[in-house]
Amino acid sequence: MMQKSSNSLSRIQRKISATQIILVVSLTIILAIIGIVTNIKFEKDKTDRNLQNISETIATSPSFMENDIQNGTAQDQVNLMRYLDSLKKSLYDVDVISIVNKNNQRFYHTNHSLIGTQYNGEQPDFSPVEKTFYIVNTNGPSGAQRRAYSALYSETGEYLGFIMVIILTEHVNENITQIITTYAILAFVAIVIELFITSRISKSIKNSLLGYEPDTISAMYLVRDNILESLKEGVIAVDKNGTILFTNNSAVKMLDKSSTATEFIGKNIEQIKNGNVIKTVLNGTEKEFGIQGQRMDGTDVIIDRIPIKHEEDPIDTICILHDRAEYTKLMEDLAGTRYLVDSMRANNHDFTNKLHVILGLIQMEMYDQATSYIENITMVQRASISKIMNCISEPALAALLIGKTARAAELNVKFTLRDGSHFSNTDMHIPTEVLITVIGNLIENAFESMNAKEPNPSNPNELIIGLFSKEDSILITVDDTGLGISEENKQRIFENGFSTKGENRGTGLYQVKTMVENLGGLITVDSQENVGTSFFVYFSKGKKEN
Repeated sequence: MMQKSSNSLSRIQRKISATQIILVVSLTIILAIIGIVTNIKFEKDKTDRNLQNISETIATSPSFMENDIQNGTAQDQVNLMRYLDSLKKSLYDVDVISIVNKNNQRFYHTNHSLIGTQYNGEQPDFSPVEKTFYIVNTNGPSGAQRRAYSALYSETGEYLGFIMVIILTEHVNENITQIITTYAILAFVAIVIELFITSRISKSIKNSLLGYEPDTISAMYLVRDNILESLKEGVIAVDKNGTILFTNNSAVKMLDKSSTATEFIGKNIEQIKNGNVIKTVLNGTEKEFGIQGQRMDGTDVIIDRIPIKHEEDPIDTICILHDRAEYTKLMEDLAGTRYLVDSMRANNHDFTNKLHVILGLIQMEMYDQATSYIENITMVQRASISKIMNCISEPALAALLIGKTARAAELNVKFTLRDGSHFSNTDMHIPTEVLITVIGNLIENAFESMNAKEPNPSNPNELIIGLFSKEDSILITVDDTGLGISEENKQRIFENGFSTKGENRGTGLYQVKTMVENLGGLITVDSQENVGTSFFVYFSKGKKEN
């Protein structure tokens, strides 16, 4: 399984952060440059419009026309100066207003000390047809400046002079610098905000990826698919609305063999064949295993439900489907292993006793008797186990009988497999756990009955087991030489809770009878007090159908 590391977390975060930072910073800088260029152009256009508007306003002012710069009186000049001074004060972005007559004498200047002096600066050129206004960049006594010229004419059309409206370039540059600074601050703030957002986004993406690299996730996805598709168990994931999110081929085969896994994805669980088997287990909020379900064809399926939770709230559910037949076979194999272990444990105890006998004979220097004893028990043991293995083809059942053989030896009971016994579960299938429960209970009851009887050396206790199977039928016989059962008790031995052995007993034969009858079988008993008891168990397909 691929492991995630802290380095992978930092790599993901660095990649996401670096990508977003590059995009955000680049976009912010481009937008800032566009904004700065646009606003500088707008500022320059606004400056030119202001120069033009101020110049034309003065040139067309009625008060100015009434005070001819050639013939006006001193009072007229004073009135004009007051008007222009008040106009200058209202124009915070204009540095100089000057009026020069046609004799190049300053009729008005923002700096009053220059009024009446000779203008020796650049002469405006209004020679183009109908050109009365234009704007130029030039240098003056105050430095680089943006200057607007506007021609003055009398009512008769005589050229009287010109008006200059000046804005110093340094003031224009100050405005431009302010614009650049504003945009730089905004860009910086935007970048800081975006870095914060980037950090949050990268953390969120990192969490959603569970700390894995994207290529690692792709590899894990392929590995997961291969693993899930190799399972015999069906796996199906469903969200809280019943929509199928994932399924493997085993689940499809268990639910609807005519469909494919891709056809399942996105469908509601109710829309697929046998979907109700899954729907019935979706409502639980906790893990639950071994839920019994039945498909439309009557076959059983075992379901494990595993809710997927987010903050304690179930959002999806994973269901693992087990075919009951496969599950039963596994249980039978495990049961066989358990009884083999029991058999080995019982045989170990029995062989320990025999080793003690051999040791005693050797210590007594009875070597011939020791040799004979070893040969005898080896032959008996080999014959007993070999007969069971040859006659019983079901491993779990054979292991049970071998274990009971050793147990019988400990109890000094002769254990015999009836001649002609033959058992194969392929003749008629009965679940192995049922056969083990039935035969095991009947044998243990026989042991208890014989153990309670007074020992008789001349007539030792004997247990005879018969297992016979042929096509469509099975017969099991268990005969013992125990105490037997009275006629009165024989009518009640299969009742739940009835026992002659004390309290909290009496469930074994009841369970045996219930299991046999549930499979359509028949169990009978024949007994004679102080002689013994015989149990007969019979299964047949015809009996089951009836």
